[in-house]
Amino acid sequence: MFDPLLLRSFVAVADCGNFTRAAERLHLTQSTVSQQLRRLEESLGCRLLDRSQRQVVATAEGEQLLGYARRILALQDEAAEVLRHQPGSGVLRLGVPEDFAAERLMPVLAEFSAAWPGVRLEVTSGLSPELLRLYQGGEFDLLLVKRMGDGGDSLASWPEPLGWVGSASHPAYGREPLPLVVFPSGGLYRNEMLHGLDVQGRRWRIAYSSASLASVRAAVAAGLGVSLLPLRVLGPEHRLLGKEEDLPEIQGLRLALYGRKGLGRAEEELVGRLKALCGADDSCGGEFIR
Repeated sequence: MFDPLLLRSFVAVADCGNFTRAAERLHLTQSTVSQQLRRLEESLGCRLLDRSQRQVVATAEGEQLLGYARRILALQDEAAEVLRHQPGSGVLRLGVPEDFAAERLMPVLAEFSAAWPGVRLEVTSGLSPELLRLYQGGEFDLLLVKRMGDGGDSLASWPEPLGWVGSASHPAYGREPLPLVVFPSGGLYRNEMLHGLDVQGRRWRIAYSSASLASVRAAVAAGLGVSLLPLRVLGPEHRLLGKEEDLPEIQGLRLALYGRKGLGRAEEELVGRLKALCGADDSCGGEFIR
């Protein structure tokens, strides 16, 4: 039985005419490719490549094997692709920020589940730093997360405008020290809030803390304190604080979409639906990295 790894190295060297270029194509070292070719030749009991010339060429036996090797590898790739992309099978694990696990995301997930009834969609919401840690540990297939700065190796990224927010009817701004409504320690908005106020030398105190976006929004609306929130989550009960309040400007927050390697058809479709959702949202800006 032929080892596909050895056949891939053989085909790569035959195509490139050079061990160095073949190794670069396969993302292997040159010595590894050479060893694999020797193993293949030893198993067949014949020379497959003529290394005596400036450009490596296939011997008569090598030319005979080359056609079979290409067919074997093509069939293997075809079988893997069919099995990987079978519709309606498996589990798809998605992580989303807490403020996205609401009505704006639910229709997208419902439509996806209806289109892929055999896929068990598992959605986890939470704070972005914890979600990112879980994704890096292999807990999610797809992740929509908040990050400061560029998303790096994300599939797509959009700006997420922030603003200082108070109550429309019970203003808390002007109290000393400034009362704050925050997410728990480690939360993205909380870190930026406290750092910006410290740089300004402004006195502050934590008046209310919650991991729930709904609770944070309600606390701000009730006048318990001011907070830093995405502009898209503000309601008529909130007032966006402007330049006259002289609060620190916070920029650079982005919403980033990540996906593990080798996504199947179902995952790719959900990626497209999430891109369309964020790209259609004016507050997200619709800027794709790649």
